[in-house]
Amino acid sequence: MKILFSPSETKNSGGEQKSFDKNSLIFGELFDKRLEIINSYNDFIKIASKEELEKLFGTKKADILQKYKTDIFKSSTMKAILRYEGVAYDYLQYANLEKKAQKYIDDNVLIFSNLFGVLKADDEIPDYKLKQGETFDDLKIEKFYSDNFSQALDEYLKDEDVLDLRAGFYEKFYTIKKPYLTMKFIKDGKVVSHFAKAYRGEILKLIAQNSINSFDELMNLEIKSLKVEEIKEQKLKKEIVYSIN
Repeated sequence: MKILFSPSETKNSGGEQKSFDKNSLIFGELFDKRLEIINSYNDFIKIASKEELEKLFGTKKADILQKYKTDIFKSSTMKAILRYEGVAYDYLQYANLEKKAQKYIDDNVLIFSNLFGVLKADDEIPDYKLKQGETFDDLKIEKFYSDNFSQALDEYLKDEDVLDLRAGFYEKFYTIKKPYLTMKFIKDGKVVSHFAKAYRGEILKLIAQNSINSFDELMNLEIKSLKVEEIKEQKLKKEIVYSIN
């Protein structure tokens, strides 16, 4: 089973003193296409005005603007699953998992970055800053990755059960073309959005700890504080609606 996951706008600093290359990222044969976006980003941040950087990075803090106005190819790299931090990643607690559960995540989780496109959880990436939905040079980044990486993803996922835990924005990077599963969380009859990130992280942790490999195994997984209210099916998508106790 493969799990599609969102990134986070906040990142952990540091890593190994080595640059990323085609061997650092999934779909090495498409590295040159990925470089088209990354080179454009790198060139843009070198010449962008303060106002342009504030918009691109989503912050006005001078120290952050300075930190990220650096050559991305000279930045240290770190596993994507460790690079990202935020609510979902806090609840996942990857660094505290047993090696077996970590390996499950490394092998089976795909993270959709708004700069790098699709990443495997153990891909090595630098620290970078790009606010969700922002762009540069008038590029349509999500369309670019959808156009250039979808065929490879279709092939990669063709024999797998697919659980889509992405936020809606990242569905633009890849449209799943086979039956797949999603999850929705409600409390007091209302859909929760921000705290849904916590449950996505918690569920991914449980999936990894139990080495879940199919939809059948997932449906039999007990999740504390969540109760299945209904299962909706629409075309290729099957959605489990959980109520939060």
